[in-house]
Amino acid sequence: MRTTDLETRMREREWFHSLTLLPGAWAVVRVDGRGFSRYTESRFEKPFDLRFSELMTGTARVLLEELGGRYAYTESDEISVVLPPGFDLFGREVEKLVSLSAGIASAAFTSAAGEVAVFDSRVWMGTGLGDVLDYLSWRQADATRCALNGWCYWTLRKSGATPRQATRALEGTTTSDKNDLLHSHGVNFNEVPAWHAAASACGGRPTRRPATTRSAAWT
Repeated sequence: MRTTDLETRMREREWFHSLTLLPGAWAVVRVDGRGFSRYTESRFEKPFDLRFSELMTGTARVLLEELGGRYAYTESDEISVVLPPGFDLFGREVEKLVSLSAGIASAAFTSAAGEVAVFDSRVWMGTGLGDVLDYLSWRQADATRCALNGWCYWTLRKSGATPRQATRALEGTTTSDKNDLLHSHGVNFNEVPAWHAAASACGGRPTRRPATTRSAAWT
């Protein structure tokens, strides 16, 4: 068998190599920390830790710069980087965009933290700026939900509850129930630092802000 024939056959089986972002589409690359619940539990203050927030924000800045993105938003253990319609790095190849963004985030966080941490990655696409704002509103809502849940869970844990007891205590509770729980422990969720409930953003030039989120439009 000729080497060129073998190479052609093998290349044909790289099924996703030719997959690219749709022409003219806005895109968001979102990286997530792998196993970060376990990774952070013994290393950082709960429910929120300023050093961890700074590590994530620093990683977001590196990812934003390396990808040439328009805007980055980070909450919990995830980072979203907005890529404009004219983005053409890697020929808009999804396979390279996903693998390299995960690699960049993993390397940046590991270098700053001084120990190995790993991220995975995925790609979202939208047809217009309104879709991007909806995406960021979605992630903002998730940030607030996770922040409230985190505050409740760790308030119970620090009050003596086991992980199972804290989890069961929160099952089926409403937002009002969670706020009441925090009030009973002397915590007003509306007064926690903004970076707990609203996460962090960098890059871009905000031109408007939806009333319920920190999402921004860009010029």
